[in-house]
Amino acid sequence: MRTPPPPLLFAMLVLAAARPWCEPNTDAAGGCPGTAAADSATCVDLQLQTCSDASYNQTTFPTLLEHRSRAAVESSSEYILLSVLHHLLEGQCNPDLRLLGCAVLVPRCEGGRARRPCRHVCEALRDACQPAFDAIDMAWPYFLDCGRYFVGQEEGCYNPLEKLRGGLDVVEEALPSGHPPTFLRFAHHSYAQMVRVLKQTAARCTHVAKTYSIGRSFDGRDLLVIEFSSLPGQHELMEPEVKLIGNIHGNEVAGREMLIYLAQYLCSEYLLGSARIQRLLNTTRIHLLPSMNPDGYEVAAAEGAGYNGWTSGRQNAQNLDLNRNFPDLTSEYYRLASARSMGSGRIAIPQHYWWGKVAPETKAIMKWMRTIPFVLSASLHGGDLVVSYPFDFSKHPQEEKMFSPTPDEKMFKLLAKAYADVHPMMMDKSENRCGGNFLKKGSVINGADWYSFTGGMSDFNYLHSNCFEITVELGCAKFPAEEALYTIWQHNKEPLLNFVEMVHRGIKGVVMDKFGKPVKNARILVKGIRHDITTAPDGDYWRLLPPGSHIVIAQAPGYAKVIKKVTIPARMKSAGRVDFILQPLRIGPKTFLLGPRRSWPGGAGPHREPEEPSQEPLGARRQPAAGGSKPWWWSYFTSLGQHQPRWLLKY
Repeated sequence: MRTPPPPLLFAMLVLAAARPWCEPNTDAAGGCPGTAAADSATCVDLQLQTCSDASYNQTTFPTLLEHRSRAAVESSSEYILLSVLHHLLEGQCNPDLRLLGCAVLVPRCEGGRARRPCRHVCEALRDACQPAFDAIDMAWPYFLDCGRYFVGQEEGCYNPLEKLRGGLDVVEEALPSGHPPTFLRFAHHSYAQMVRVLKQTAARCTHVAKTYSIGRSFDGRDLLVIEFSSLPGQHELMEPEVKLIGNIHGNEVAGREMLIYLAQYLCSEYLLGSARIQRLLNTTRIHLLPSMNPDGYEVAAAEGAGYNGWTSGRQNAQNLDLNRNFPDLTSEYYRLASARSMGSGRIAIPQHYWWGKVAPETKAIMKWMRTIPFVLSASLHGGDLVVSYPFDFSKHPQEEKMFSPTPDEKMFKLLAKAYADVHPMMMDKSENRCGGNFLKKGSVINGADWYSFTGGMSDFNYLHSNCFEITVELGCAKFPAEEALYTIWQHNKEPLLNFVEMVHRGIKGVVMDKFGKPVKNARILVKGIRHDITTAPDGDYWRLLPPGSHIVIAQAPGYAKVIKKVTIPARMKSAGRVDFILQPLRIGPKTFLLGPRRSWPGGAGPHREPEEPSQEPLGARRQPAAGGSKPWWWSYFTSLGQHQPRWLLKY
């Protein structure tokens, strides 16, 4: 159910209703009548709150939409749309769309000349953001018509998003005198400082590191990742992918700092010739996302280290707990298991999930997971000293604490112990030790056996992808004092490295047809473990497995299954190579049944490849309005009377 618009928004809408307004034409172009702002113009100061962060500070009247004064712009429905679009799209395409709209509503003026924004910028943003409009059944705003209000580079256009990206440029910051480039500054990093450190680190190690954004937070901050690999920016055949994520709760900041330090450490040690780090980066692609919740961090940082509150800044800017915001696939897993219709493939995201509030940060993580075939992951938290692993939701929903293992219980326990066993404080037997109640369990616990909750990121990783994710609680202080950061780093440096190295346990290989062509989305089954993984587009796969003997099966639609027995020695620390060559079936695709036909969700099952996850951008359509009524967001504009933006409705 949608919450009503904030009172301030209603006040803006009521104000707009009293102002004159121009209804756009009904022709294909769909704009207000009149000519564009003149080439020769009088520049005046840009004084509009919604456009205050534009890359220019002067505009001119009349505007491209024939608004002849600042008051006329402020009272227009176009301007009000830009003011609320952030909330309507739940943070998606923010602040890009707002800045693009400002470039049309209040065009840039310099040297007595009005300038238009670039058409290619508009087209790129329209392609990226159109699905967000489709998801809420809203038409693309007429004043963002790329052909009508934007021009080409040959006509002297400018990029209205230049300042947005410019804020992430590398700014060299001199190190304190006498310190080498390997110097680590053990301090809390603001968002700008974090971005600068990651960019500088990637610039120092450009041949093995790069930064990229997986999306934006609700308030428009880039979710910036730094990756390390022998070939940054590309998935290499047989090279496993690992992600480490910090600061999912904005007030739990130790993980954020640990990943900033880890990035600098990996770069420095690689350059210094560390055999261990060079081997790791040459065989593994590592992605570090220090802050999944930069908006919440800003709230927590305003109070600072050592404060007593445990909730300020925990949630994102929408007041959503990001670690409760993922699809609850665990309930579906238990339902299918109890009905004895449980297959071993991925569980699809239910359609009703998209009818609720889904944070842009959550969508960014899910899109990231679709783009890269992650094998291993850790989410770094604070508030205790323990490593937990899935499932996080109890198999009996009424039980707040109940051991609820996955089919890969043995492997998950090995992954958790790989972190805890080399963490000095997690192994400390002192009674005064933080998190002492986990000592008897070796500081490792099944998540639901600790406390049960739904919508967690770790359960989603396991049930919707090939990725195994654990949750690490780094200490009892959620926002530790700055002087404690060096000690926390010393405690967690080796556990982080040891955990990442665990991605090389088990088996790996390539699935090909008889002509050597890779078979993507082939399923890799392990007898006795009812959880399959699938091959990447290049046909390669990684299957984390504990030591011992395993029966491994590869199968794909239209091919005969292939069965192999593999033995993994206890001391083996690199994945065994197990390739599969699939032979085509001669008598039809249904002959590779693994037994009686079973009922699987969505019609997928052992006799058929599960549906490939939809490539539609995340943020599927919301529940349609009943009986042809107006979409839910129309209530934002009802107070505008005859000036309601009917051009936003799809007919």
